[in-house]
Amino acid sequence: MIFQQQSKSLISALGVDVGSKRIGLAGCDGTGLIATGITTIERRSFKEDVEQIQQIVNERQVQVLVVGLPYSMDGSLGFQARHVQKFATRLAQALKLPVEYMDERLTSYQAEQMLIAENRSPSRHKALIDRKAAALILQQWLDSRRSTSNRSVAFTED
Repeated sequence: MIFQQQSKSLISALGVDVGSKRIGLAGCDGTGLIATGITTIERRSFKEDVEQIQQIVNERQVQVLVVGLPYSMDGSLGFQARHVQKFATRLAQALKLPVEYMDERLTSYQAEQMLIAENRSPSRHKALIDRKAAALILQQWLDSRRSTSNRSVAFTED
């Protein structure tokens, strides 16, 4: 049996859940397998938000921003999605990083359900919900990236 696989390149991506009051951030291990919440930034001004995110980008040597895009349930881009795109574009330019978008519908709901399962109150842990939502967004991106690269795997049996 021969197993061929393209060499996996290490990736450092930053998952970003943009809200009007907070920005949830998540990172991944270098192998690109697991996303975990890093922190939540309380929004103040664009300049201050960028400074805080820049520090994390530098520490983690981030190569790409993965931003959750809140599509409407019918799949269209509504007001909030366009607002997030505008912010993400400015952020990507300020950080000199590429940006990729992931559909983030229901990630905040999923994050709330995770807290409820842990017997924690969602209303008391808003920042944690934002971090978990960012991790869900990033995990979705990592999984889709991995499934695309796995298509290049070839198995041959003798």
